[in-house]
Amino acid sequence: MDYRGEQGVEFSKKKKFPIKTLKNILVVLVIFSAGFLFGQSDFAKQNLYFRSKNKSDSNLPNNLDYSGVEEVYSKLKDSFDGELTQQKLQDGLKEGLVRAAGDPYTEFLNAEATKEFEEGLSGSFEGIGAELGKDKESIVIISPISGFPAEKAGIKAKDIIVEIDGESAADLSVTEAVKKIRGQKGTKVKLTVFREGKTLEFEITRDQITIPSVTTEVTDSGIGIIKISRFGDDTVQLATDAAANLKSKNVKGIILDLRGNPGGLLEGAVGISEIWLSNGDKILQEKRGEEVIKTYFADGKQILGGVKTVILIDEGSASASEIVAGALKDNNAATIIGTKSYGKGSVQEVKSLSFGGTLKVTVARWFTPNGRNIDKEGIEPDQKVEISEEDAKANRDPQKDAAIQFIQKAQ
Repeated sequence: MDYRGEQGVEFSKKKKFPIKTLKNILVVLVIFSAGFLFGQSDFAKQNLYFRSKNKSDSNLPNNLDYSGVEEVYSKLKDSFDGELTQQKLQDGLKEGLVRAAGDPYTEFLNAEATKEFEEGLSGSFEGIGAELGKDKESIVIISPISGFPAEKAGIKAKDIIVEIDGESAADLSVTEAVKKIRGQKGTKVKLTVFREGKTLEFEITRDQITIPSVTTEVTDSGIGIIKISRFGDDTVQLATDAAANLKSKNVKGIILDLRGNPGGLLEGAVGISEIWLSNGDKILQEKRGEEVIKTYFADGKQILGGVKTVILIDEGSASASEIVAGALKDNNAATIIGTKSYGKGSVQEVKSLSFGGTLKVTVARWFTPNGRNIDKEGIEPDQKVEISEEDAKANRDPQKDAAIQFIQKAQ
């Protein structure tokens, strides 16, 4: 599985990350995603995120008592029959501290994992082409990426990874699972997954994964299609240019295809929503507990405002994809066709650490303009259309066909 913004987690552009590609997210890295906010920019400082005191942490001391840790270290060092290294022990301390938060999306990355993380965000890496997430203690597939090895091998969204190369995946973090699955192009990885009561095995050959975030086409019937595969640094500009180009061609309608999109940058979700929404329309709210800490409003473009639009989603649409779908749906700017989305509604902020690592930490939950929490629930389509095994084998796309028919009937 690959990582890009794991499980569609949304990233907050709160603090400058030293590497350019980490300027910004949802996904986790063979692609992993789902959606985070980071980097430092005027957008982040003015529009994205204002922190409020987390009341649950108000009674914690400023510094932890490490006397017990020193005692454990002393006895371990003197008694352990095996190999220990200072770096592994120090990383283990940090990982354990973060895991104690009990949140699968709050995670410590050492310098090596941080490098892999940035490679995933860039949209180019070697792996199998899938987004990983976590459901309680299990590593799950958020979405296999269309056209890449995981999808071709038969991996599906919501598959639970049981083993990686014969070793248990239980209790692995997303980053640890990604590290085991990623690898040099041409090498193989064996995944054992649990799906609908059955255990299945897949041997997948890794490949170079390069994913354009936006592609477009015009159907024979004159309908424009904008396909967004991830929400990266370039997504808003590419989609804005595509929207302007399609509008200049007087297309009869727009299909915004977010299927299999595991998320990415929250900034991207906001910017894409603005292509359709009027100035001042609500896009989403972030809440910490019951407290609203930030509300996002549309400010600008509306290039495709009033153009009949259908959004395609499926179980692999997560995080930033769900923000866009929820925003356009609640503002009556689009009709949703497909199947229920993944259901990833938490926001992670990525903080750089002085020693070269990073901390991904859940800072809030997001809600649609009408106040719906998508976490674990997903977005229900207005028109449910499934793609059967037979459809897939025959290269049929009934969801796209339904979207075209819907737009044609509205003419």
